[in-house]
Amino acid sequence: MLSMSDSVSGDSFEECRAAADWLLSHTQVRPTVGIVCGSGLGGLAEMLKDPQVFKYSDIPNFPRSTVHGHAGQLVFGTLKGKPCVCMQGRFHLYEGYPIQKITLPMRVFKLMGVETVFLTNAAGGLNQDYKVGDIMVIKDHINMPGFAGNNPLAGPNDERFGVRFPCMSDAYDRALRQLALDVAAELGYCEFMQEGVYCVLGGPSFETIAECRMLHNLGADAVGMSTVHEVIVARHAGMRCFALSLISNRSVMDYDSQEKANHEEVLETGRQRAEQLEGLVSTMVARLEQNNNSF
Repeated sequence: MLSMSDSVSGDSFEECRAAADWLLSHTQVRPTVGIVCGSGLGGLAEMLKDPQVFKYSDIPNFPRSTVHGHAGQLVFGTLKGKPCVCMQGRFHLYEGYPIQKITLPMRVFKLMGVETVFLTNAAGGLNQDYKVGDIMVIKDHINMPGFAGNNPLAGPNDERFGVRFPCMSDAYDRALRQLALDVAAELGYCEFMQEGVYCVLGGPSFETIAECRMLHNLGADAVGMSTVHEVIVARHAGMRCFALSLISNRSVMDYDSQEKANHEEVLETGRQRAEQLEGLVSTMVARLEQNNNSF
């Protein structure tokens, strides 16, 4: 008998297992690396060799992506010799899905054998030293919806995925963050690399000036509408996480400013910086060892 949490959220172990088994029965790839592509950053999936593509609408129990700039498909293949699965398009709270449903793919990743997850997003820059086009390595997050009790782990805990109270002080793997900075230095990317704190909001409206000022005062360097919920579920399941924000616009902090945030600016910045971001992630993946995803 389904619990209320299962019937509402659609993230039961059985539903995740059904999706994972269906995918594994349709591909020979056994991914150890999962990649989540944010707004305008779907080109990462196009780097995979011998790609196999599955539309979200064809995968049992999978939600569907409804946002422009998100292709809405899983791509399996190899990247630098590593078996990977790539999400071209993710799910967000503002699309109307329960928070457990938008994080279901992370549990499917786990059940397919994924050990390390790379997540990318487009974000607004709160740190006044950041420029449009900077790439921020996420070292920590502020989960605003979580403050109000909207956490993807709310409800009965399934021990087959993880423990009731998972630690989040190590949510973003320190060794992977250092690897990213080392690789960026080798590739000559230091000029536009940053490391900072990401704050997630529910969206879909962009932040007010007062909200941006508050978040900046709280210690956030960038703000967006994704990633954190996925990281919480991935860490709950024991996967290593690494995340990048592409600073696609500067958050408006001045009441005299005539600037306005818009989604087209987000996508255009993604197009302009895509090549460097793809180079950074693919080089990092190349340095992961096959057996335990260490390096």
